[in-house]
Amino acid sequence: MATTVGSFIAGGIAACGAVTVTHGFETVKIRLQLQGELQSKKESVRLYKGVFHGVGVIVKNEGFKGLLRGLGCAYVYQMTLNGCRLSFYEPVRNTLTNAVYKDATVQSFGINLFSGAASGILGAAAGSPFFLIKTRLQSYSPFLPVGTQHHYKNALDGVRQIYGHEGLKGLYRGVVPAMIRTGFGSSVQLPTYFFAKRRLVKHLGMEEGMPLHIASSTASGFVVCCVMHPPDTVMSRMYNQTGNLYSSAFDCLYRTVKTEGILAVYKGYFAHLARILPHTILTLTLAEQTNKLMRRVEDRIYGSEASIEI
Repeated sequence: MATTVGSFIAGGIAACGAVTVTHGFETVKIRLQLQGELQSKKESVRLYKGVFHGVGVIVKNEGFKGLLRGLGCAYVYQMTLNGCRLSFYEPVRNTLTNAVYKDATVQSFGINLFSGAASGILGAAAGSPFFLIKTRLQSYSPFLPVGTQHHYKNALDGVRQIYGHEGLKGLYRGVVPAMIRTGFGSSVQLPTYFFAKRRLVKHLGMEEGMPLHIASSTASGFVVCCVMHPPDTVMSRMYNQTGNLYSSAFDCLYRTVKTEGILAVYKGYFAHLARILPHTILTLTLAEQTNKLMRRVEDRIYGSEASIEI
């Protein structure tokens, strides 16, 4: 593994490559989550009827540009989130494992979960303003609007408007559900990935390489989506609100379930799966490759001592 800085850069690059491919599904997912917000099923109008219908409707009315709204913000967020998630996981895990077992090679499921959650929470807190603006850019539609509409010319205009009206506090609106959501996802993403990888090597005899990376990240993607989607729905609504529609993440969850039913927290699930599965596969698979590349770069710059296991 590369150094922490190298892993941050490698993880960010890998995530940006993945989000380029999957960003359109994220746009559909957000609109599905906001559709029918705080309306009963009888009152709700389904403008977007599913993953592929949503893609078709957006492309027809807004062009491919509509699917890619907020992509610039997504790049910054992914660099921040996954840079933290992929670079801090091993240092946190090693430190805790050494403290508890006096041996960093021991694999503790509990410590692995905590390390994944902690590294994800750090990334979510750092990248929250970018995700906020990205969500609002993606939810905006001049043709088929759902949820509160925020008309920003671009990401910088979004920062200017939010800071001008709400101050720094406005840029960090929804940061708590974002940390919960990412903590849930991160707690299982890397532990599941490495768990699947070890089992595939042990029981199926798979060797280090692209097929092993893809199979392991596929298993990780399914688990992440199931665990992360309910808090993701809450986060999308908290980010997109104007004023104080919801007083807290719990208030948002309670009112959503009370008004729309328990399954409302899984609105846009298949769009999320269509995004998170290839995103996880591409991120973790590319991360393996970019880490190797960063290790070679660091070896040339600093010598072999830079590429230590941390």
